[in-house]
Amino acid sequence: MTESLSPAERIRRQLADAWGEMGAAWGVAPAIARVHGYLLSRQAPLTEREVREALGLSHRAASMALAESEAWGLVERVPEPRRIGRRGPAGVAFSAVGDHWRWFGAVVAQRKLREGDPAVVALAAAASEAAAAAVDRPDDAELAALRDWLTSFHDFVRLFDRAIGIIPQLDPRELERALRLIGRVPDDTALRLVRLLVAIPDADVVPLLDAMSRLSPTGARRATKLIAGVVRTVGR
Repeated sequence: MTESLSPAERIRRQLADAWGEMGAAWGVAPAIARVHGYLLSRQAPLTEREVREALGLSHRAASMALAESEAWGLVERVPEPRRIGRRGPAGVAFSAVGDHWRWFGAVVAQRKLREGDPAVVALAAAASEAAAAAVDRPDDAELAALRDWLTSFHDFVRLFDRAIGIIPQLDPRELERALRLIGRVPDDTALRLVRLLVAIPDADVVPLLDAMSRLSPTGARRATKLIAGVVRTVGR
């Protein structure tokens, strides 16, 4: 069977297998990732049967993988392309979401919903329980240490979860623009900027960022040029 495949189809199926293996690292089931990878590389709507036969899946496995892929925001239902000589209403086909930034944001949103949010809730409950228990047993050093660790760890996970949660809220084009802009900044420049922000008191940084976020695009361009000039002058 494999010998009769075209070179392009063989490569697509190899990519689907590799995509499935990588899916686990993203928290996506291998079967779902395989279907997604194959539909991505086909760049055309396919029926459940076509996906099933290409990937060697059972009807149940293919249907479940497509349904889950749709729930994750990776694929979408579209009318089945008309076949020559076929009568009756068009059936259902599935197509990978072509906008990579859109499905990437969908994956991040689903992972936050399925993993990040429950983790924050569980840690908050554990930290609250430890704090209440520590009040009743003020001399329990082990309990106090657990309370402090849980509080710190909850804050860490909550901050990380919040940062991740910003990505799905961005329009795909905004996300693309932001990441491309970051990609143009050398690592040394980014590291210096982060270290500079860390060194400045929060009371000075937060109001500045808030004020800049409220500017219009025209106002932001003017402010950027003004700030750049001031920085060059101060840095001399």
